[in-house]
Amino acid sequence: MPKSRIRKKADYTPPPSKQPQAIKLTNRAWVAPVMLAMFLIGLAWIVVFYVTDGSLPIDKLDNWNIVVGFGFIAAGFGVSTQWK
Repeated sequence: MPKSRIRKKADYTPPPSKQPQAIKLTNRAWVAPVMLAMFLIGLAWIVVFYVTDGSLPIDKLDNWNIVVGFGFIAAGFGVSTQWK
């Protein structure tokens, strides 16, 4: 019986390399200034409320002025999620 031929194979053939694709980031230059402005407005709102003993910024809101101030700060955190 004749012997079969032995085929020589490469031990390992690496897969073809994939070219990395560039990630497109949109220009969001407005995010940082808006975020900081919201933080500062909220902080100023709360400080003015405490310094004026509740007569400013809006007298009729009474202690809800604190909620408004923290609302501005929370909105600043919401805007910060858009930052890349």
